[in-house]
Amino acid sequence: MSHSADTNAVFCSDQVRQADFGRYAASLFVPQYARRSWLALAAFNAQVAHVRDHIRQPLAGEIRLQWWRDLLTGGGGQHSEGAAGHPVAAELLSAIQQHDLPIELLTRLIDAYGFDVYDDPMPDIAALEAHCRDTAAALYALQARILGSDSSDVLRLAEVAGVADGLTNVLASLLKHSARGQLYIPADLMTLHNLSSGQLFARERSTALDQAVGQLRAEAVRQLERALEQLPAIAPDIRPAFLRLALDRQMLRRLETSDPFAPPSLSQLQTLWTLWRAARSRPFKS
Repeated sequence: MSHSADTNAVFCSDQVRQADFGRYAASLFVPQYARRSWLALAAFNAQVAHVRDHIRQPLAGEIRLQWWRDLLTGGGGQHSEGAAGHPVAAELLSAIQQHDLPIELLTRLIDAYGFDVYDDPMPDIAALEAHCRDTAAALYALQARILGSDSSDVLRLAEVAGVADGLTNVLASLLKHSARGQLYIPADLMTLHNLSSGQLFARERSTALDQAVGQLRAEAVRQLERALEQLPAIAPDIRPAFLRLALDRQMLRRLETSDPFAPPSLSQLQTLWTLWRAARSRPFKS
C-alpha cells in the first residue's frame, strides 16, 4: 500500500470510529482482507448520512449529495479527478473496483438521504420502511458483498435487517430529529394516536407519543426477529456483515422502558462487548 493509500485508509478508519462507532467496532470482527473496503464503505455512508448535521440550507445538502452522485456516475477520468484529494472518495472507488460493488445501490442510498436535508414529514410506515431499505438495507447488502456474497438469501436478510436497523435508529434519534424540526414518526401513526407535530417539536411526553413510539418499536422488534430467524441460513463467513443486529437488539430492549426523548445509549465498551459475544455465537445469541 502506498503512503497516500495508507493515509486514506487511516482517515476512513478514524472517521468511522468518530461518526459511527458501532460500525467501526463491527469492522474489528471482519477478516483482514475485507476490513479496508468495509471501512471505506462505512466512511462513505457517514459522509452522506450525516449531511444534514453540517448544513443550514437544503441546497447545500443537495450539492454535497450531487457531488457523490457525479463521482459514482461520471465515468472515466471524472472518477479519478473527483477522488483526488478526497480520501473517502479514493477509498470508496478502490472498494468498488475490488469487490465490483453495484453503483445502483450506492446511488440509491445517496438519493434516499436527500430526504434528510428537508423537513418534509414521513407520510406513512411504508415510506419509512422503503427509506430504510434504500439506506440501511443497501449498506448491509454492500457489506455482505465485500465479504463475498450477494446470494438471494443474503439479499433477503439484508432487506429485513435494514428495516430493523433503520427503525431502531429512528427511535434512538427522536430527540435529535425533533430538535431540528424533522418528522420521522410516520404521519399515519401520528394520526392514529392523535399525536401532533407540535407535541413532538416541543418534546412533550404524552400517552399518544408513547403509543406511537411503542407501535414503531414493535415493528422494529418484529423485523429484527425475522432477520435473526434468517441468519442461520447464511454462511458463517458472511455473518459478520450482520453483526450490527446485536446492537439493535440491545437498543430495542432499552428503548422499551426509556423516555422517548431521553434515548439510551451503549458505551464503547458495551458496544465492543456486545459485538464480541455475538461474533462468538453461531448465530448471535443474547
